[in-house]
Amino acid sequence: MRVVLDTNVLLSAIFTRGICEALLDATIESDAFTVVLSEHILAEFERHALRKFGATPAHAAAAVEFLRRHSQVIAPAHMPANSCPDRDDLPVLGTAVAGGVDALVTGDAELRGLADVRGIPIWSPREFYDRLS
Repeated sequence: MRVVLDTNVLLSAIFTRGICEALLDATIESDAFTVVLSEHILAEFERHALRKFGATPAHAAAAVEFLRRHSQVIAPAHMPANSCPDRDDLPVLGTAVAGGVDALVTGDAELRGLADVRGIPIWSPREFYDRLS
């Protein structure tokens, strides 16, 4: 299964304990999964790690390198501006489309409100976790 884990899921997985951590562990430890990311998601992760989670530059860079090693990094597909309410989320949707993923996992309520992007389901971390169980 190919899956995009959005920035908010990755931040929670790395900097907190709980369901997002379990999801990241499950997806990177199993040959049944490929985590698909983009430079946009990785850059957003690093920016928020520094500003919102107080990570040191070295810790944030190490986390990005870890994510890079355990994922396939692709260029997002171009998405029309009307694809979602928040233009900052267009590259996330584009990553899912370009990556030909089976699901996009996000804690972003606006993205989850779309339900899917070009037939790719958009699930909350809990929904994805329940499907794994």
